[in-house]
Amino acid sequence: MGHSNVSQLFSRRSVFKDKGEDADLVRACREGDRQAFDILLSRHEKTVFNTALRMVADVDDAKDVTQTVFLKAFEHLDRFDAKYKFYSWIYRIAVNESVNLLNRRNRLGPLDERLASDWRGPAQTAQDSERHRRIQEAMMQIRPDYRSVIVLRHFMDCSYRDMSQILEVPEKTIKSRLYSARQRLREILGEQGLL
Repeated sequence: MGHSNVSQLFSRRSVFKDKGEDADLVRACREGDRQAFDILLSRHEKTVFNTALRMVADVDDAKDVTQTVFLKAFEHLDRFDAKYKFYSWIYRIAVNESVNLLNRRNRLGPLDERLASDWRGPAQTAQDSERHRRIQEAMMQIRPDYRSVIVLRHFMDCSYRDMSQILEVPEKTIKSRLYSARQRLREILGEQGLL
């Protein structure tokens, strides 16, 4: 089942009409309002999918990860600690599920050509398309823990604090890991003549 079908697992659109803070929606979910979860899903589904896609570089795998993330979130909503942001919790599940999928498959999957060509939109030049394709290939050559910090920082615009909460490691470790990930990417891109 694709990620567009995930919302069908829950109820119809809520009477909340996409209003309310995530924390209020989580409270409503815990009180049995499945429509509130549907709003959470609609708010975060695209970002979770994009995070998974950047991690696994395969559209079908990213759809599977997205579905798994929201099913797990729904099943374990009672474990969510309201002192943290909901999106940090859901991103952490997305990153963990992406890494789990990569470990299960024991591969770094080939790049789907469609991902590279759509990366910056239809107006990009052939040269930009090739450069982006090669950058995505380089991303798939680095370790998943390095890839996750690159994705969260540069594609999802997460702060170090948010990254620390999502990955459950200290900010100092995040900064160190991000530095190492950037260095490794530079090496790979240098070998390809892109730097």
